[in-house]
Amino acid sequence: MKPANPSLLSRISLAFGTFFSILSDGQFAARVQALRFGEQRAEPSAAAPAPKPVVVPLREAAPDGALQLLGLLQREARFIDFIQEDVAAYADADIGAAVRVVHEGCRKVLHDNFTIRPVRDEAEGSRITLPAGFDAAAIRVTGNVVGQPPFHGSITHRGWRVVETRLPKLSGSHQLNIVAPAEVEL
Repeated sequence: MKPANPSLLSRISLAFGTFFSILSDGQFAARVQALRFGEQRAEPSAAAPAPKPVVVPLREAAPDGALQLLGLLQREARFIDFIQEDVAAYADADIGAAVRVVHEGCRKVLHDNFTIRPVRDEAEGSRITLPAGFDAAAIRVTGNVVGQPPFHGSITHRGWRVVETRLPKLSGSHQLNIVAPAEVEL
């Protein structure tokens, strides 16, 4: 059965998650690159078959917050303009200069509208033990996952948790789907 097309919010979430996973995981980046170019790659066989996951019904998220965040990123960082631009024709130095502006604006939006803290306080590379009953929503176990907790491993990414959201209040006439109005100079 072919899954339904994901919503805009789901695609945005998938894009951000994939972007950061590609940056932090070389093997994942190689699989994405192979998928993008239509190559078939054999996945290594697991040591033990994974148990069938419990199917949890999905709930649809309201797009308002995502659209508002996208509008803020566009206003402060020209995020959509940058992502929509085909950068293949530009020199790396030109792209780097643009990335500084986008990065600064995105960072401002995050600092102004969210309080974000690491999920784990330990430094990346630190050895830790995950006891039975650890929060699987906050900690993703990767690598050779065999057996039951406690698991012993190294932190490859501390994770991020939003502890406060301060998105601006909107008037009733605000159209969230217009994330960047067209501009006409007279």
